Amino acid sequence: MDIISQLQEQVNTIAALSFNIIGTLQRDAPPVRLSPNYPEPPKNANDTEETTNLAEQPKTMSSELVKAAKQFDVLVAAIPLSDGDDEAAQLKRIAELQAENDAIGQELQKQLDAAEKELKQVQELFSQATDNCLNLRRPE
Repeated sequence: MDIISQLQEQVNTIAALSFNIIGTLQRDAPPVRLSPNYPEPPKNANDTEETTNLAEQPKTMSSELVKAAKQFDVLVAAIPLSDGDDEAAQLKRIAELQAENDAIGQELQKQLDAAEKELKQVQELFSQATDNCLNLRRPE
C-alpha cells in the first residue's frame, strides 16, 4: 500500500476512534441537573460497580487515539519531500507515468474488446443450444 493510502487509512482510524470516544463519553456521562427548576436526576443503584469499569475505559480509548495519532505522524514524516529544484525531474516522471498509464489503458481496452467479442460468441452459441433443446432438434 502506498503512503497516501496508508495516511487515508490512518485518518479513517482516527476518525472512528474519535467517534467512538465521543459516543462513549456521551453514553456513560452521569446525569446532570440542567437547571434549579428541574428535580435532581435519579441515581443508579449499581453506580459503584459501573464507576470502576468506566474509570479504565477513557484511559484505554485515549491511549488508542494517541497511538493512532503517533502512527499518523510517522507516516507523514515518511513522505518524501521534494525540493523546488527537482520540478523538471518531477514533470518528467509524471510524463513517464502518464505514458505508462496510456499504454496500459490501451492494452486493457484491447482485452476488453476481445472479452466482449468472446461473450457475444458464447451468448450466440448458448442461444442456439437453447433453441435446439426447446425445439428438440439435433445440433447441425
